[in-house]
Amino acid sequence: MKHFKLFLIFILVLIVNSVSAQSTFDKWPAIKEFHEVMSATFHPAEEGNLAPIKSRSEEMMNQAAQLLKSAIPVEFRTDKILAAAQKLQLKSKGLHRLVQSQATDDEILKSITDLHNTFHEIVGLCSEEKK
Repeated sequence: MKHFKLFLIFILVLIVNSVSAQSTFDKWPAIKEFHEVMSATFHPAEEGNLAPIKSRSEEMMNQAAQLLKSAIPVEFRTDKILAAAQKLQLKSKGLHRLVQSQATDDEILKSITDLHNTFHEIVGLCSEEKK
């Protein structure tokens, strides 16, 4: 019974976070567009398929740049979110440079994982701002 309660709590937290992310994406279309590229490249990379990120690293970099140029909703225009978005842009440039220089798969995987973590940092900060 104890495990079942923990499972239900976990599911509830997962649903709440999912709803928060969806509303963030609805309010800030540029982060949704970045997420589409991130999702299509990171998840295959996790499974050892780096072809998507190798072919789309420039697109990822451009989407990260567009994120900063986009109309950021007022509630997300905080110093922390803007700093994280700038970090995302710099890390995406670094990832693209790695791909261009034909870095090792391990280096590329480490870079896209770091970029993915930064993306989730932004989404988390956006969720905090809505509270």
